[in-house]
Amino acid sequence: MPLVYLTRKEHFNAAHKLFNPNWSEEQNAAVFGPCANKNWHGHNYDLRVTVKGEPQAETGFIVDLKALSTVIRRLVIDKLDHKNLNLDVPFLEGKMTSTEVLAVEIWNILAPAVQDLGPCRLHKIELFETERNSVTYYGE
Repeated sequence: MPLVYLTRKEHFNAAHKLFNPNWSEEQNAAVFGPCANKNWHGHNYDLRVTVKGEPQAETGFIVDLKALSTVIRRLVIDKLDHKNLNLDVPFLEGKMTSTEVLAVEIWNILAPAVQDLGPCRLHKIELFETERNSVTYYGE
């Protein structure tokens, strides 16, 4: 059977600020610019989760899309949507809340859960912070 890639798109809104607590306000402002705003800022994130596998003879699916969506929403979206990434999200505690770090943490949460859905594997995470800024992570 051929290897097929399937992508599910989800969406969440969240606030954060980028800052290094070991740096001065001036250094944070120089490195992170307005993203270091002490009053936070927000994004309308789009998350694309791509899984790969072989279509199963019984269904033609590599994964039940409803089950995949449920896992993504339960483990990731419900924990991030309308939250402050710096204050409200336990899996980001003590970490920079950059899109890069967020994508890696989402991978770490979803990779084992996707394998539990059947004979497919997580292939990549694409996280769009804006229409112009995105991160792609392959678990490497």
